[in-house]
Amino acid sequence: MNSNSNTYIFIYSVVMVVIVAAILSITATVLKDKQDLNIQNEKMSGILASAHIASTPKDVVDMYSKHIVKELAIDGEGNIAGTYENNQLAGNLRAFDINLKVEQFNQSNGKPYFSPLFVCNKEGEIFYIIPMLGKGLWGPIWGNIALKADFRTIEGVIFDHKGETPGLGAEINTEMFQQQFVGKTIFDENGNFVSVKVQKGGAATLPANMQNHAVDAISGGTITSVGVDAMMRDCLSNYVAFSKIPR
Repeated sequence: MNSNSNTYIFIYSVVMVVIVAAILSITATVLKDKQDLNIQNEKMSGILASAHIASTPKDVVDMYSKHIVKELAIDGEGNIAGTYENNQLAGNLRAFDINLKVEQFNQSNGKPYFSPLFVCNKEGEIFYIIPMLGKGLWGPIWGNIALKADFRTIEGVIFDHKGETPGLGAEINTEMFQQQFVGKTIFDENGNFVSVKVQKGGAATLPANMQNHAVDAISGGTITSVGVDAMMRDCLSNYVAFSKIPR
């Protein structure tokens, strides 16, 4: 066949595309287990980090097993729909396996939804850790928030993003921004849920009784700050009913 003919070029191109596609497909299949493990480890690390528990890829599974003493799947009414404890699952749903994106879609469409809650024991002190998912300027933002045993005072937060602007919205994953949340409370003195507002212009611009429920927004990162504000309010509100149920 003439190597300069259109037919030859077409056949050659098709063959190369098929070969490359096959190689990529095989590579993805071979690496899938490792990729899934990395995602699992990153998720565990984020949960632990919100309670100021450091971990590495080598010890994250052991650290998670040591400190996360219980996983709870909470339904829309605040009831426990599934409990995972001591490697035993009670119910049909493990909190670690909950896909927040799917549950948020179900909630927005009036369908039953579930929220994950992780009970952490750090040196005898109990924390409740809540995963969060929201929208930033350029894509998804996410994080974890650790509440003290009173279920109102913040012990720590971890935020991250997919593509926020460096130096602006991307600052949500810096210690300077995250440290502001420590000690803030998500309920007011009357027990009403108020979340933590990410305030443009600074928390000091709010009335004195609201300053313990607010942090400073990122200068120049208004839309990302609004996204964090909405993410916290929307995600944390799903646990208000749970917090009110006597235990």
